[in-house]
Amino acid sequence: MLDIKNIKKDVDNFNLAMKNRRQEIDITQLLENDKKRLDLLRDTEELKNQRNTVSEEIGRLKKSKIDAAEKIILMKVVSDKISQCDELLRNLETSITDFMLTIPNIPHSSVAIGSDESKNIEIRSWGVPETKSFTPLNHWDIGERLGIIDFERAAKISGARFSLMKGSGARLERALMNFMLDHNGAAGFTEIFPPILVNRKAMTGTGQLPKFEADLFKVAGRLPNDISIPETLAANILSKQLAGRLPKETEYFLIPTAEVPVTNIHADEILNQDDLPIYYTAYTPCFRREAGAYGKDTRGLIRQHQFNKVELVKFVNPDTSYDELETLTNVAEDILIQLGLPYRVVALCTGDLGFSSAKTYDLEVWMAGQNCYREISSCSNFEDFQARRANIRYRSKDKKGTEYVHTLNGSGLAIGRTVAAIIENYQQSDGSIIVPEALRSYMNLELIK
Repeated sequence: MLDIKNIKKDVDNFNLAMKNRRQEIDITQLLENDKKRLDLLRDTEELKNQRNTVSEEIGRLKKSKIDAAEKIILMKVVSDKISQCDELLRNLETSITDFMLTIPNIPHSSVAIGSDESKNIEIRSWGVPETKSFTPLNHWDIGERLGIIDFERAAKISGARFSLMKGSGARLERALMNFMLDHNGAAGFTEIFPPILVNRKAMTGTGQLPKFEADLFKVAGRLPNDISIPETLAANILSKQLAGRLPKETEYFLIPTAEVPVTNIHADEILNQDDLPIYYTAYTPCFRREAGAYGKDTRGLIRQHQFNKVELVKFVNPDTSYDELETLTNVAEDILIQLGLPYRVVALCTGDLGFSSAKTYDLEVWMAGQNCYREISSCSNFEDFQARRANIRYRSKDKKGTEYVHTLNGSGLAIGRTVAAIIENYQQSDGSIIVPEALRSYMNLELIK
């Protein structure tokens, strides 16, 4: 979430940033509501001062045995006005917060201005795609021929955009998970195994809600009606419900990425400056509706409703966050280098940035069977955008008060897409797949055939 004070300081710059992002956001009502909020705060403060003054007068009158009825009536009138102002203030603050949660981050000054992905800039590349002596196949064709991926039975079990990994395919997925976690641990990241069901607050903290609710899988439920509860216990449960401590309905979301639970580890916390930077890595299954991707990548492992991913998350000092973005990207790149997969690093332009990101590098891996590069990781600096939403701060040694940390994250890597890249790039003319050397000790296998 942005700081409304910064928006008000330079409205023209804010409007230009949103235009560069291809976002049409009218903040007229927001600014009007903020002005009303400030006026109400001033009026409420004056009323509270008046109430304090009257209260002191009532005390003096009573002490002097003088009738204070008129002052008591006046204090009640003032108190009622304060209650009305407080209610109006709560409504205004809710309206302001709800609107602020829909505004994307401001792109960093180094981000190229562009309308879409065609304006993204290639920064560097590694490896040369191999020219094969045969026509390479797509990973889904090879996987089905080898019997290591079964899309038909996955569809029978769950539906479209699911996969069932079998035999060496399942072992390859598991090997990649362990290899990536070991690699990231050696790079200084602490391994985390977080919950994959999170609450609305956690989703809001990282920017998935409220804007992207249509892309999420939601899980909700009530206490079963047929449970027999003793009368005394039932009364206790009812009292807790009335007190708001035992909600009648639970609400969870399946995570779209480990970024959500891992970033929220430090929600509502104040860290010490010496604690920073903090590096975490986590493997989780991920779940996405892909609501805006109808007809796109319907075959294969590229765009699934359920997939596995290893994530990299950083909490850092704002002064070093862009250096931290470079090293985060390097860690994800090194995984591809260790696997011998050609890739390129692309800096996203303003029109292609994700909602919460101030700057993003995409890693795109070469897919021999598709004869193109495909995204396999996004490495982003969110600056204090997520930290404001999740209330993650740190206490500086040299300054009074607290400041918001900067958060970063990147895929390290998307496992299904890495499986696809290995199958396509390491396929042989006889239909077999060479296991990358970095994975052989994990699989105890050199060739999938």
